[in-house]
Amino acid sequence: MVGNGGYQPLVTHLECDSCGQHFPPGQVELVCPDCGPDLGTLTVHYDYRQVAGILTRRALEQNREQSHWRYLDILPVARRPARLHPRVGWTPLYRLDELAGRFGVRRLWVKDDGINPSASFKDRASSVGVAHALALGRRVITAASTGNAASSLSLFAACAGLETVIFVPATAPPAKLAQLLLFGARVLAVDGSYDQAFDLCLQVAQSRDLYCRNTAVNPVLSEGKKTAALEICEQLDFRPPRAVVVAVGDGCIIGGLWKGFQDFRRLGLIDNLPRMYGVQAAGSAPLVEAFERGDSNALSTCLDDPHTVADSICVGHPRDHIKALRAVRQSGGAMVAVEDEAIMEAMRTLARRAGIFAEPAGATALAGLGRLGELGLLGRDDDVVVLVTGNGLKDVAAAVRAAGREPEGVAAELAAVEARLDAGEG
Repeated sequence: MVGNGGYQPLVTHLECDSCGQHFPPGQVELVCPDCGPDLGTLTVHYDYRQVAGILTRRALEQNREQSHWRYLDILPVARRPARLHPRVGWTPLYRLDELAGRFGVRRLWVKDDGINPSASFKDRASSVGVAHALALGRRVITAASTGNAASSLSLFAACAGLETVIFVPATAPPAKLAQLLLFGARVLAVDGSYDQAFDLCLQVAQSRDLYCRNTAVNPVLSEGKKTAALEICEQLDFRPPRAVVVAVGDGCIIGGLWKGFQDFRRLGLIDNLPRMYGVQAAGSAPLVEAFERGDSNALSTCLDDPHTVADSICVGHPRDHIKALRAVRQSGGAMVAVEDEAIMEAMRTLARRAGIFAEPAGATALAGLGRLGELGLLGRDDDVVVLVTGNGLKDVAAAVRAAGREPEGVAAELAAVEARLDAGEG
């Protein structure tokens, strides 16, 4: 490994999420060698006292960088490579008062990360991961993905002139595969589940010394994902909401968001922390079961055959389970499950009431907001941010299914059109 492992000087150490062991930057690349990939995920720590003198409110107010790179002082890489030019982050946070009333909360904001360059939240992690790979001098990056992380990685690797080897389950939606192939990735469609693709990818990364972008096992990625939380704080004038609701598959996003809020409080930029709520599809909810059982990890609740319309969160063996469960417990939040039909309804609601075209996983958080209200976990006193993680064009078939309607055929004659309009929809 190169020098300090490609980390910037303000990184002090990496900490094992299970045993608490500390590792100097550069000593390990992926996971704690004693706890292994299932339990040994790592968290990046900084010299927060020194960062606090640099990353101040005044500095942020004067920073004209309108992307996630505005937080470079508290990201693990030393610089933004010039070739990584697509703008990531600083996505809109829409206040939706009508939906707030509908869902029974005081105020509701929706953060739309579907407008990122590859149309998903995963660009936050991939861009930082590619920057780290360049710092290490790696030329080939590999990843396993249900689609979004892979297309995101392929985009930024293409910009950087790096090769990519991508493992996807054979069931990945065609739109996501099209992105990978167009960006020049070598795509291996595994005749198996996402979890099997993940394990194969990790083995190949180790045997061929490739840079591994896999979620959870690479601690750099969570640092990229935390930038959404930092943006939320700035967009709400450093007053975080009472609750943040996000869809959960592997658990890396909710863990990264929680780390972001914690980092800003360590720096004295915010005073309060939000409650974190994770939402899984009912057919793929091992973290919900682990949470309800009081388990500290999800090893005993893994699923062999997860199923849901939300392919991006169809994960039977969540890899960042420790961070995810810790985020909801430390924050006083919860994990809940929603049915696929509720996800479809949330897609319609976002499209028709907010003008946001979300893929199923992107709409899952809004479906979860409804469930949290039913359970009495959120109510009239709560200000809530819901995170939309991916654009609806990622899975057109699901969007058509959610729409619940088809185009109406009509003859190319004015009289026929008038008759059809007079007849109403049918």
